[in-house]
Order: sequence, then C-alpha cells, then structure tokens
Amino acid sequence: MFEKILIANRGEIACRVIESARGMGVKTVAVYSDADATAKHVALADQAVHIGGAAPAESYLKGDVIIQAALDTGAQGIHPGYGFLSENPEFVDAVEAAGLTFIGPSADAIRAMGLKDAAKVLMEEANVPVVPGYHGANQDRVFLAKQAEAIGYPVLIKAVAGGGGKGMRLVEQAADFEDALASAQGEATTAFGNPDVLIEKYVTSPRHIEVQVFGDGEKAVHLFERDCSLQRRHQKVIEEAPAPGMTAEMRAAMGDAAVRAAEAINYKGAGTIEFIVDGSDGLRADGFWFMEMNTRLQVEHPVTELITGVDLVEWQLRVAAGEALPRKQDELTITGHAFEARIYAEDVPKGFLPATGTLSHLAFPSEARVDSGVRAGDTISPWYDPMIAKLVVHGPTRDVALKKLERALRRTDVGGTVTNVSFLALLAAQPNFVVGDVDTGLIERHIEKLAAQPSACTKARSVAALTAMGLWPLDGSAPAETLVLWSPLTHSVTLVHNDHRFEVDVRVDGTGDYTVTVGATIHRVAFRANSWWIDGTKVLARTAREGDELTVFWGNGYRFDVVDPLERADEELAGGNLIAAPMPGLVKAVFAQGGQHVAQGERLAILEAMKMEHALLAPRDGVVAEVMVSEGAQVEDGTALILLEDDTEQAA
Repeated sequence: MFEKILIANRGEIACRVIESARGMGVKTVAVYSDADATAKHVALADQAVHIGGAAPAESYLKGDVIIQAALDTGAQGIHPGYGFLSENPEFVDAVEAAGLTFIGPSADAIRAMGLKDAAKVLMEEANVPVVPGYHGANQDRVFLAKQAEAIGYPVLIKAVAGGGGKGMRLVEQAADFEDALASAQGEATTAFGNPDVLIEKYVTSPRHIEVQVFGDGEKAVHLFERDCSLQRRHQKVIEEAPAPGMTAEMRAAMGDAAVRAAEAINYKGAGTIEFIVDGSDGLRADGFWFMEMNTRLQVEHPVTELITGVDLVEWQLRVAAGEALPRKQDELTITGHAFEARIYAEDVPKGFLPATGTLSHLAFPSEARVDSGVRAGDTISPWYDPMIAKLVVHGPTRDVALKKLERALRRTDVGGTVTNVSFLALLAAQPNFVVGDVDTGLIERHIEKLAAQPSACTKARSVAALTAMGLWPLDGSAPAETLVLWSPLTHSVTLVHNDHRFEVDVRVDGTGDYTVTVGATIHRVAFRANSWWIDGTKVLARTAREGDELTVFWGNGYRFDVVDPLERADEELAGGNLIAAPMPGLVKAVFAQGGQHVAQGERLAILEAMKMEHALLAPRDGVVAEVMVSEGAQVEDGTALILLEDDTEQAA
C-alpha cells in the first residue's frame, strides 16, 4: 500500500479522497492555486503545495508542476479525482514516466474511450449495443446534414471529445441543423480544443442509466446501476441507485455489457459505462445503448457506495497498489436505495446562472451524508465549479429514501449566496419523480413550478424583521431582557425580499413578546418553553445574518436585505436600458455596435462562465447607445456591458 499520495484536484473530491486515504493510514498531499490557499482540502491534507494562479490553466491543469510537487514531497502515487487532468492520457504517461503510480486507468484505456466516435466503434466490436448514428471523421457541414437526414430527426449533435453537456445540441428539424451544428462546434472548441462532432438518433423518452464498473487491468466487475435521468442542460441534478423500475433481466444485461466494455480495453480502476435507455414502454433488455465511458470516479459515486457498502476510493488505492479486486461479482449485492442531490451556488429563477459569494452560514442535517469542499466563511469562486455539497441519503426502500432526501434538503441552511436547494426540494417531491416515472425531459416539462422563486409568507417575514432588530437571536435562544416603558414601543424596519421592498412594524409588548404587522396581517410572536411560537404554533425556523443580508431557513432559505433607514434609494435605469453581466465571467463575443438598431430578443453578446456559454439578449427594441466592454474582458456580476436608448426614428 502507498505511504503517501498526492491529490491532483481541489474541492469536494479532494476532501473525499483525503477521507478514505486517512482511514487507510495513507498520508496525503494537497495542491492549491492562489484562490484556494485557505481551502478545506488544503486544511485536511497532511501537506500542501502551491502550484500557481487562480485560473485552472495556471494551476490544476499544469501537469508538470503537479508531478514535480509529488516528487518533491515523496508521494508515490497521484489520484486525479474527476475533471481537470483525470482523463488526460498525456498526463498519465508523464506520471508513469516520472516513476509514480497513476491511481486510475492506463493512458491507452483513456485514449480508447476519449473520443466518442472511436469508442462506439470499439463497443460494437465488443458486442455492446450502440445508438444508431454517424461517428466518422468527415466533418463537412453538408455531409453531416445528409447524415442527420439519413438517421432521421430528431438527432443529437455531440462533441466527440465532450462531456457534461458541452458541445451538445438537440435538433428536431432539418431547418435548424446548420445553426445548431455551428453552435455545438463553437462550444466544443472552447471547452475541449476539438470542434469535431458526431450525430446520433435522439431517443424520444430517454432515461440516462449508467453502470459502475471496476477493473484490475484484466478482469472487471460491475457494482450495479445508477439512474441519472434528472438533468437540466444535460447535466445531472439528482441521481439514485438502483434505477426505478429495473428488472433482474435488464440489470443482468446491462451489467454484462458494461463488464464487456471494461474488459475490452483492459480497464483498471473505477469507471462508468453510460447508457441511453428507451423508457417509453418500461425497461427492456433490448432497449439500452452505449453512450460513453467515463474513465474516472464519477461525481455521483456515493449512491453506489451506500447501496453496496463499498468504499470506491479505497478500492482505487488498493488496486493501484497492486492488490486484486476486493470482491468477486457474486459477492456484490444491493441493499436499500440511495439518492444524491447536487447543491450548487446558482440562481435558479434566472436560468440556473452560476453564482458566487462568501458562505456566511452553512449547516446540514445530521441524518444525511454530506460530501463538501467548503466550510462556513469560504468563498465560492468564479474560477471553478460552484458546487457547495453533495447531499446523500439511504433508506430501506425508494419511498423512504426519497422522503429522507426532501426532509434533508428542507433542513439544509446556506447563507451568503443564492442556491438551488429550494429547486432540489421541489424536485424531490415532484409527483412523477416520486412514483419513479422519470426521463431526461422531466425537469424541462415542469421547470416553471420547479424553478419558481420561493416567496416568504408573512410569518417568515416577521421572523426576518425580528432578526433584523436583534429581537430574535441567531441561535434561536431566548431574547435578551427588554426594557418596557409605560406603554409598548413600536419599531419599524424596511426589508427587501425578491426585489420587493416592504415595511414591518414590531410592537414590543414585553421580553420575547411581540406584535408584528406585515401589511394587513398581524402576528403574535412569543418565546416560551424554550421555543419560538407564532400565533400559538411552534416555529422551527433558523436564521443567519451577515451585514445587511439575513436569511430565514424555514422549509426554504428566504433571503432578505435590511435597508438602512438613512439610505436614499437610487433611481433605477428606466425602460430596461442597461444590459449587465448576470454573473462573473469572460466576455466571449460582442455582436452589438454603437448606433445599431436591435430588436427585443436579439443576441448582443456571449458571456462564458463555468465553461458554459450564456447569450445576453436585448430586453426590448432600441438602439445601442454604447458598448462598454470588449471581447476577452473578465467581468464581475453586475458589470455594465451595453447601454440601449430609444429608437427615436421609429418613434417619430
């Protein structure tokens, strides 16, 4: 076994690897960028080495610097985590050339599965079913359009070097093919440096079911399936294991196909075979097709660990150190059901835009497993994926596990940034999902309800007002003794919630005894028997505050801004004249020019953030008065980009 390993990653997965390594008595070395100098994974590791600037290209993608750090610290192996260099065969070659062990598959195995078109050919040879499509080298646009026609619409355009939904476009009719192809190729070039695409038949009621495999370089076993059908923008949101509706016949067929795929490339370590499944008429053994193989540990691996009792990171270390596979296929079984929800700093009502911020408050329920790379006080950086945590639950049945997931999400408290926690809680209770009727389009079909901004009721607003006045302690304890004069005093506070400003009046009737007026509604709030009560009902709300921002956690996290009574409200720019950056990012392209006449919905610029492109559209008809940014600029959230003015000619 290794004495010391270096983890070539950051955040949640680095912390996860450190946890298992520590349990095995293996010392760990963390690497960190300028932005991660005080990060959680740095604090947890036995040693830490600075490797460069905040941008990944200046740090976590510098393989030579990482390898030198391993040599300098006496590490014997390098664990890549996921993302960054985890599926880079040149990095694997360099690690081994330096006399170190790469804790993962061989460079040849990664190359074999690295390009989707070549991988599909290889899978066909291994008798693994593949989706009908074109996977060839001819990238001529006219030729590709003809291939799409031959396959039959709808089709999917997919980057051959892609992953995570990048470089992927759904095309439902021939008229849209050319624009979709150009968009997919542009995004693929940005994300992977390779514009090549393949074209596949689109399955109309698709489910995304993947199989966890583990090999020793010759033989492989599977650790059953995960259902990852709940997706938005082709990125997974909630994963579960086992898949709902799975039959013994289909599980055996998929497991056998996954093992054949792994053994065909002499796979070593943890990997995932992803299948697209036709869910239109139940799960059938002839209704699944190979999509791709991820030659690394997956983000969603904890659900497999909970139903099998296997620590996959421990397996990775043991097999990389030369041990045999820890278990045979017939020794692996499924116990219960597990769910994982990915908690991100993102603005769901604004289209899931990535967010930043300092985590002023962070608390999770004790009954859930939480894999996280951040702590209270840490900052969500614009440089990296905005994941806060993975919330994982396990129960004896799917129904029990899903109820535990919703409850855990409702008791997850994150202050200091917007999150998708409310969205995840609504999704966990969505009727189709509850009964196991899932496919990859479920979220989009119900997005209006799922992405709705949670609005605080008058009771939650009362709690916010009392917190703002210091009358409701942040820890929920008894309030400080209040001096009451001959007649009760009434105080007012101004709050902003969901861009709406309102007044709350609080009459202090005694210590821990208040009458709160919110608009036309009056509530009696009191602290007694070591608990807070509103109108005679016990309240389980929690609160957090950082400066003028406070959050009431009560089923959802309701954010409020406390308005300084001396503040003069700035006049808002009238008529939607300003196009501002909705998040921190890189200005990828600017199409607007001064004096240009534009129509509502016209694309004015493209902002790239978290490796995704976001189009900035004209909010109304008008004329471009000023372009205040240039291509290649790095901008912060709220930066003014383009100014519009009325089209005076049209008005005349």
